[in-house]
Amino acid sequence: MAQKPINLSAAYGVETPEQSRQLYADWADTYDSSFAEDADYILPDQVARMFVAADGHGPVLDVGAGTGLCGVALNRRNITPIDAADISPEMLAQALRKDVYRDVIEADLTIGVPVPRGVYGGVVSSGTFTHGHVGPDVLPGLLRIAQPAAVFALAVNARFSAQSGFTAALERLQNGGWIRGLTLPEIAIYGPKATGAHSKDTALIAVFSKI
Repeated sequence: MAQKPINLSAAYGVETPEQSRQLYADWADTYDSSFAEDADYILPDQVARMFVAADGHGPVLDVGAGTGLCGVALNRRNITPIDAADISPEMLAQALRKDVYRDVIEADLTIGVPVPRGVYGGVVSSGTFTHGHVGPDVLPGLLRIAQPAAVFALAVNARFSAQSGFTAALERLQNGGWIRGLTLPEIAIYGPKATGAHSKDTALIAVFSKI
C-alpha cells in the first residue's frame, strides 16, 4: 500500500499520539524544506516577536517545538536559555542541530512535561494547538511548570480555537485568578508567498502572564 502524502492535511487528520509520533518521524528530515519554506510559514517568528514584545525572558520552554523554528526566532532576539519539548524524538533531533536549545525533552503534553514545578520564566508554542494535535486541556500542566509572572505566547489555530473552546478556557483561567493580561491578537500563519487551501489561515496568539 502506498504511503499517504506527508503534508498539512495529513497532520490535521491525526487522531492519536501514536499517529502523531509516526507522522512526524516520517516528516522530520524534510519538514523545513517541504513545509516551512514552501508554505512561507511565518508563525514561529510571529510568536517569538510577540513574546519579546510582552517582555518575555528565559528560561523558556518551546512547547511542540518540532524542528526548532521558534527557537531559532527567539535566539535571534537574544532570548536564552531555551528548552524544546515535543512528542517526536525525530523532530527534536532536527531541533538540536540548529544549536539554539539548551536541552530537548520528549513529552506527550496530554500526560505532561517531565520537569519540576515552576522552572520556566516563559512558555511559547507555534504549532501544536491546532487540528489533530493538542487542545486547551493541557494548559494547567503548562502553568504548573512556569514561574510566577512567567510570560506565555501560544499560537492557536483560529478555526481550531472556535471548535475546541480554547478562548473560553483561557478566559476561565483569567477569571479564576490563574493568569492575567490575556490578549488574543489574530495574525497570519503564512506569508505572502503561500499558496493552497490553508494559505489564508490565521492564528490567535494567546499572550498572558501566570499569576
